[in-house]
Amino acid sequence: MKAFTDLFIGRPVLAIVVNLVIIIAGVQAIFNLNVRQYPRSDNASVTVTTVYVGAGASLVRGFITTPLERAIAAADGIEYLESQSAQGLSTIKARLRLNYDATKALAEISSKVDQVRGDLPPEAEVPVLNIESADSQFASAYLSFSSDILQQNEITDYLVRVVQPRLSAVEGVQRAEILGARTFAMRVWLKPEKLAALNVSPAQVRQALAANNYLAAIGRTRGSLIQVNLTANTDLRSVEEFKNLVIRQQDGALVRLADIAEVVLGAEDYDTEVRYSGQTAVFMGIFPLPNANAIDVIERIRAEMELIQKELPTGLEGRLAYDATDYINNAIREVITTLSETLLIVVVIIFLFLGSLRSVLVPVIAIPISLVGGIFLMQVFGFTINLLTLLAIVLSVGLVVDDAIVVVENVERHLREGKTPFDAAILGARELIGPIIAMTVTLIAVYTPIGLQGGLTGSLFREFAFTLAGAVTISGVVALTLSPMMTSKLLTAEDEHQWLTAHINAGFERVKRFYGRVLDSALNARPPVYLMWVALSVLVAPMWMFSAEELAPTEDQGVIFGIVDAAANATLDQTSQFTAAANTVFQSVPETRFTFQITFPTSGFGGMVVKPWDERGRTVFQILPEVQRKLQAIPGIQMFPITPPALPGGGQFPVEFIIASTADTQEILQIAQQVQKKALESGMFAFPPLVDVKIDQPQTEIVIDRDKVAALGLNLQQVGADLTAAVGGNFVNRFNIAGRSYKVIPQVERSGRLNPDQLENIHVTGPGGQLMPLSTVASLRDSTAPRSLNRFQQLNAVKISGVAVQPLDRALRFLETEAAKVMPQGYTIDYTGESRQLRLEGGSRFFATMGFAIIMIFLVLAAQFNSFRDPFIILLGSVPLAMFGALLFTFLKMPNPQIPFPLTEGWTTTLNIYSKVGLVTLMGLIAKNGILIVEFANKLQLEGHAKLAAVREAALIRLRPILMTTAATIAGHLPLTLVAGAGAAARNSIGLVLVGGIAIGTLFTLVFVPALYMLIARDHARDREAVERAAALAST
Repeated sequence: MKAFTDLFIGRPVLAIVVNLVIIIAGVQAIFNLNVRQYPRSDNASVTVTTVYVGAGASLVRGFITTPLERAIAAADGIEYLESQSAQGLSTIKARLRLNYDATKALAEISSKVDQVRGDLPPEAEVPVLNIESADSQFASAYLSFSSDILQQNEITDYLVRVVQPRLSAVEGVQRAEILGARTFAMRVWLKPEKLAALNVSPAQVRQALAANNYLAAIGRTRGSLIQVNLTANTDLRSVEEFKNLVIRQQDGALVRLADIAEVVLGAEDYDTEVRYSGQTAVFMGIFPLPNANAIDVIERIRAEMELIQKELPTGLEGRLAYDATDYINNAIREVITTLSETLLIVVVIIFLFLGSLRSVLVPVIAIPISLVGGIFLMQVFGFTINLLTLLAIVLSVGLVVDDAIVVVENVERHLREGKTPFDAAILGARELIGPIIAMTVTLIAVYTPIGLQGGLTGSLFREFAFTLAGAVTISGVVALTLSPMMTSKLLTAEDEHQWLTAHINAGFERVKRFYGRVLDSALNARPPVYLMWVALSVLVAPMWMFSAEELAPTEDQGVIFGIVDAAANATLDQTSQFTAAANTVFQSVPETRFTFQITFPTSGFGGMVVKPWDERGRTVFQILPEVQRKLQAIPGIQMFPITPPALPGGGQFPVEFIIASTADTQEILQIAQQVQKKALESGMFAFPPLVDVKIDQPQTEIVIDRDKVAALGLNLQQVGADLTAAVGGNFVNRFNIAGRSYKVIPQVERSGRLNPDQLENIHVTGPGGQLMPLSTVASLRDSTAPRSLNRFQQLNAVKISGVAVQPLDRALRFLETEAAKVMPQGYTIDYTGESRQLRLEGGSRFFATMGFAIIMIFLVLAAQFNSFRDPFIILLGSVPLAMFGALLFTFLKMPNPQIPFPLTEGWTTTLNIYSKVGLVTLMGLIAKNGILIVEFANKLQLEGHAKLAAVREAALIRLRPILMTTAATIAGHLPLTLVAGAGAAARNSIGLVLVGGIAIGTLFTLVFVPALYMLIARDHARDREAVERAAALAST
């Protein structure tokens, strides 16, 4: 009976044409596919920022954050809401559900904000909405602009007018944000003693500025024949005009603004300092659109910056300070290097097994065709070239070679039996149609559940899974079309008698005889074998439970960030001295390339970018303890060095644990501090875990005697307006310079508000319009308030953050246990960032994926073998034992990396998102061995062999292809376990699980599958009789 493969062996040109079409399609795909770090996913958040200058945290929470939160929560697509109410600022962050349309969410949240805009205090500024990719808290690139000649506000103005518009217009840029900007503003520095002497209240200054800096839109005259546009100089446009502004007239004398204040063209605020490698600078952060290709965007930014640099004013230097895409490019280069090493190793292994260059040609040609065909399918599916699809291509080298090896080995077996090359190819290919289809469909069935999984794992690994499935599908096509045709043309019986081939064959015969003796012992004493199978299978559960678990292995991304925490009452002058010391620490590390810092009075952010991977001997993780030790010695600030999250969507710290309740913030803080204390004592954290709510902000309340105010014929609004105008720092209106508007900000000069006691000397409006000292109607009361009031899902919340030295899952379980002991009823726990991802993506969801994969494999095999028994033999005889082998490499991982244990350090990994995907992949790979044995045993039974003889013969016949495919797969994945550099940790993790699982699993499979076949498989004697009867009827 003719088979599908006969067509291609008989018509070799057809086989070549089919495969040339695959190659052409794949090559054009390589040049057209997009490149990114991770697969495209909408992982975004919308931030609503509202400025209310001078307002305290509780005022901001009550009148701005709460009404906005209530409105925003009604919008669709929000996973959770976080908010922070601090002095003068409300920040609400709406984290969107994965792959929810970010533009749609932004539009809906914007409309919800507009609904409550009228309920907000009139003095508050309009809420600003921003959408940002949650892939990172940081920009994809930072540009640094510094000058020895220009002031910071002059640099900022140049950037706003010239550089920012050009960079914002670059394709794929969402925003070019100026960090450390000192935007021009007309600063009116009021002198309290002169105000008092000339009887001018601060509120009168504001009123005069508002009344005399007026934008008049007059329109035009319209005559019978001509019309003329009209303007009026009712607004002020220069420092001189502001100085000459008349505030009041008294006894014929004019009091001008210059008489009571110093007027300068200054900056909106003086609360930010930016430094690049210690030099004062202004930064620009480049944020690509959530769906844009960051590599392409930053490449276009580089090109635009080259043009901008040629046009910069004398003395102004601009440079690309930090490029996050360097890591992506390095990681991609590393994967391509691994791919070439893998191909070379696989070719050498195949040659050592086959001993003939002609034989090697078949799999060597099959591998690139399968990979190129897989890349074409990536284009069809709309995928991109990214770290995960490249990893899939590296992994697929070890998979796609199997089909070609099985074909070559089977044809060679027929050649040894004396067949002609053509007949050997025809017979060998016919025998393998079933197993190749079964193996291909099994692997596709394994990857389908990974691709269909929801959440971050599904979003990240969908392209990975379907790329692998695509490459395996193409390899099946190649194995059934090109490989049989090539064997018929290339292989000859004479090859078997060459010196190397003969020696390899003799070596295999010795291995086969040894395996035959082991197999006979196992089949003759099956109960102990079954007992050993049960023991190893049962061990899988505790090995899983006691393996170290985390979301993803941390990667050396070539950068260390530092989060600064300063005293609540610190000024920028004080904090910048200590951050300068931190900068010295960063620069003292020999591997440092450059440093950057953004400092605020009570907080800050900085970092060091290290030299490229090939120019340094230490990893970031080896540098980190040294940096941490030196930073801890700096007084005045706490600076916590951290590395960027390994996966998109992570937070600032790996551990972000939230305790929330309707209770008062102070009560929640007490609970959080108890948990924090336990965490500190546990030794599980690199530094004492941080609590984001701190009740250490010095606050002075101006207590106004309302009776006195009323007795003097005044009201609280007058007193409040004078105080706000004097100290608040809010802007009155705007003025124009060269086509751009800037704020006008009156405020008492710094020397008049150095401490709260000086406020009593500020003069406010008194009876009859005469000024009086504030101390006449008010006294001061000191207290301590929270720096900020934080909420999560509209509940008061406190977040505990930190870096765990033990696996993340263990640290979270510890915090959950300790919190449960001290939390009263009505309290809840939640997570953000990496911790949230681990809790959502961990345990139960993965077990569901694994279960789905096993069911899919079972159903595919049941359909292929027309039996429900045979899939049980294949899966039970291989999957638990391969899992045992793989989990050895996670179980032996030291749970605490602080304890050096060199014996296991280099060859163990954690249970993480990559190693778990490796475990699912392993199930499909190891099942292939069982398929080969069971398929041949069933055939031999139908040909007349007894059940025991059939399974023994099948195992011996398939030993060589099983060992060859296993060796090729191990060789294909071995480079993954040895790589170093960008993105190496993830590849190591998946490589260790696959290599360990396949190596150990195959050894067990060769013994346990035949033994389980004897226990479970059908005796096909009756099937044979039925076939014979059918044949007899057909002949009559």
